[in-house]
Amino acid sequence: MKKITGILMIVIIICFIVYQYQEAESNRVERVMAFGDSLTYGKGDKHGEGYVKGLRDELNSPESDLKVSFWNYGIKGQETDGVIKQLSEYRIQTKLDKADVFIVYIGTNDFINSNGGKLTKINDRKINEGKKEYINHLNQITSTLLKENDKADILVVGLYNPIIDNQNIEGHIKDYNQSIKAVVKRDKRLIYIPTDDLFKKKKKAEYFSDEIHPNEKGYSLITNRILASYDFK
Repeated sequence: MKKITGILMIVIIICFIVYQYQEAESNRVERVMAFGDSLTYGKGDKHGEGYVKGLRDELNSPESDLKVSFWNYGIKGQETDGVIKQLSEYRIQTKLDKADVFIVYIGTNDFINSNGGKLTKINDRKINEGKKEYINHLNQITSTLLKENDKADILVVGLYNPIIDNQNIEGHIKDYNQSIKAVVKRDKRLIYIPTDDLFKKKKKAEYFSDEIHPNEKGYSLITNRILASYDFK
């Protein structure tokens, strides 16, 4: 009798441990921390935060056991030096080791401002000089994230050409993206997400809210590209 009771107790304990594990898994929350400019902030999206909102909605479907929370640190007008400053702020620095995934989508303002703040007349020399500083900053950003968090993947989103029919800008964007890819190759936790093909052969009025920023339909393309390129689960 004592032997049977002992076996029953063992079975009950095992069942309890399995239940606790399954309960913990079903309640697991993955934390995604996003850094960037107005594209991460979601400018142009009337209903939310652009691609960040799209990811939040898609990843937190009722059918999914995994729940994903987002910390969106996108700031309109921000450049890479702004992200570097953010990473040194106490309120952000103390959270870096708690993230499961980072998204870094930054560079559009670096590119435009290196050309004097407009894209009407392209200065190749200034853009090339600006790219060197941009890549230096991007290396600093990714190095900090790798150092402060030893487990999280870092999704580095590439740039797209907002002036689709301008081949000079197209060439510079390709050059930027090649340099971004070189940064990403430094570590296996760095993952490049391309966007340069998303808006080609599409009517700009249908996908953009202004010259630079996508609308809801445009942001959905970015959301879907990220989901197709990385498995958050």
